[in-house]
Amino acid sequence: MSRPRDAPPSVVREVAIALGTYAAALGVRRLVWSPAGRARARRNTERLIRLERRLGIAVEPALQRAAIPRVPLRALNAVYVGANIACTVGALAVLLRRRDPGYRPLRRGVAGTMLAAQVPFLVFPTAPPRTTAGFVDTMSAASGLELDRGGVSQLFNPIAAMPSIHMAWAVISAESLRACSRRPAVRAAAALYPPAVAMVVIVTANHLVVDVVAGGLLGWAGLRAARVHPPQSSG
Repeated sequence: MSRPRDAPPSVVREVAIALGTYAAALGVRRLVWSPAGRARARRNTERLIRLERRLGIAVEPALQRAAIPRVPLRALNAVYVGANIACTVGALAVLLRRRDPGYRPLRRGVAGTMLAAQVPFLVFPTAPPRTTAGFVDTMSAASGLELDRGGVSQLFNPIAAMPSIHMAWAVISAESLRACSRRPAVRAAAALYPPAVAMVVIVTANHLVVDVVAGGLLGWAGLRAARVHPPQSSG
């Protein structure tokens, strides 16, 4: 007996899933965003920096010193703030519009990694390294944007640096790009995308190397789990 094909995704249902995932993230923010929570997040960041020093991978300040005089920081800041999300959501939107069978696994990967990350965000809140001595806050210095205060900080969790959702979504976005196109140039760009995102988040001092590694593993695990998820049958 042949397996019934999945019905085309409902746009309303997909939007509801996206909003529900975002609401969960804001719920965790509400629980941890307090003076005590911010102090705890800074201590956790310092713990991770000490861990990196013991491992010999505390390269972020050196990378900043090398990159800041040579790269357009405003462009890097814009990529950090918007391009990663736009790429992820845009690729999924293309797959949804095409009713591509690869849409559901990738959507499950995006939503699943976001939800899974809320556990460490809750039990181990971590501030971005730009809030720590020895790092340059490129957002404030080059773009005049304060991510940790005012209205902007209400839109996301500013003490959710470990693991890096940017990196998790970059891994998933790369897969989305490969699914959207069979052109060799696009597929090559997809392979380069996660390393490029890693450099952006480190040079802008929004993530440590360990955050990036953890985020990459989370994205890989999310994709793997999404692919083995059994399709729903009708009837």
